Amino acid sequence: MNILLVNPPNCGRSIPEERYGITSIKQIFRGEPLALEELAGNLHGHEIRLIDLKADPGGLARELQEFRPDVAGITGVTCEANTVLRLAQEIRGYGAVVVVGGIHASNDPEFFNREEIDYIVTGLGKRTFAQLVDLLEEGGSVLPSGVCRTSPGRPLDLERRCSSPADMVQEQSPDYQLVSRYREHYVLERLGIRMGFVASAFGCPHSCSFCAIRGQTGGSYLTRSAEAVIRDISLLPQTPVIRLVDANTFGDVRRARELADALLRSGLAKQYLADIRSDTVVRHPELLRLWKQAGLRAVIIGFEAIDDASLASMQKASEARMNTEAIAILHDLGITIVGDFIISPDAEQEDFSRLSRYFSDNPIDLPMITVMTPLPGTPLYSRQQHLITNHDLDYYTLTNAVIPTRLDEERFYTAYAELLSQGHNHARI
Repeated sequence: MNILLVNPPNCGRSIPEERYGITSIKQIFRGEPLALEELAGNLHGHEIRLIDLKADPGGLARELQEFRPDVAGITGVTCEANTVLRLAQEIRGYGAVVVVGGIHASNDPEFFNREEIDYIVTGLGKRTFAQLVDLLEEGGSVLPSGVCRTSPGRPLDLERRCSSPADMVQEQSPDYQLVSRYREHYVLERLGIRMGFVASAFGCPHSCSFCAIRGQTGGSYLTRSAEAVIRDISLLPQTPVIRLVDANTFGDVRRARELADALLRSGLAKQYLADIRSDTVVRHPELLRLWKQAGLRAVIIGFEAIDDASLASMQKASEARMNTEAIAILHDLGITIVGDFIISPDAEQEDFSRLSRYFSDNPIDLPMITVMTPLPGTPLYSRQQHLITNHDLDYYTLTNAVIPTRLDEERFYTAYAELLSQGHNHARI
């Protein structure tokens, strides 16, 4: 069969830009569509194409006309969900079976229970999508666990499940060749460095109230073998910087140590960006020293807040003092810090000022500041659903307030933009 995998275009909308002309807040996600490359790596005996509409926004119609897919798989995060529906409608016009997966489908599958979509895949789809394709080709009727047929007008008949190690299909590497025509787009723009994506873990062992990542695995934390990770890195020989696209690369400290040892033995000579928690840095500084030797260039840390009360309200299971200790440790090791912080729509001017002072006292190489957003499927959404005034998912980019702001809205976004500008003046990765 002809199978087309589709990565949506950049499509998130910006309230501060549209209403107040503030253009410095809008953030555009860039990077290769690893989830689709993983799916492709486990499809055998079929003709596969992948179109990345972030790199080629106008290319879908051409691809549909030339390739005439039998099956199309579309992935998407929450702010892309409306666009996924539009893409599905266009694709259905060419007679293809439309399958939707990704993090929003996993957290809010009912959103995609529409007539323009045939099947929804939840959780890690590498194994189940291949099983679905085989079923469609052979004419079977028993759907794999984690896959459901849409039933517009009636609730989905969907079996919720936790992912297992088998769902990672570690023996099959991603098909990186499918995006070779786009590879020049996957760069760190400020540095002009090519960056590739590799997965070493899925899910997270923690349960922060705002985080949607649990939907990826149903709550499981799964790690890939060091051999599989090194094999995939080796498939990107011309890519000097590797982003380990894990929610938490260091969620299993023993395994993280084994992976660092294996990277050192491999002689790959790459640089790495990886996600870690501040409490892991504080409790295991020796692990970071080892990773620094293995090529760790930067860490992405979800500091989220600068006081214990705010951290507790997010179910962060961390402490403010650990954040400041982690910053000091990483500076001593020479590891670049990309720090994630969340500003509440309920913030007052003093909250912005406190965070500004924190950045001055605790230098972070690249602060990333988002607006607290109740994403569907999260505990935060359950608590705040009644407060939401903006239900258009195009605005769920983590840079828009979808519940009312305490400050006048324009003042809120102006203070937000000023804080971002301060943090990015001397940004580096």
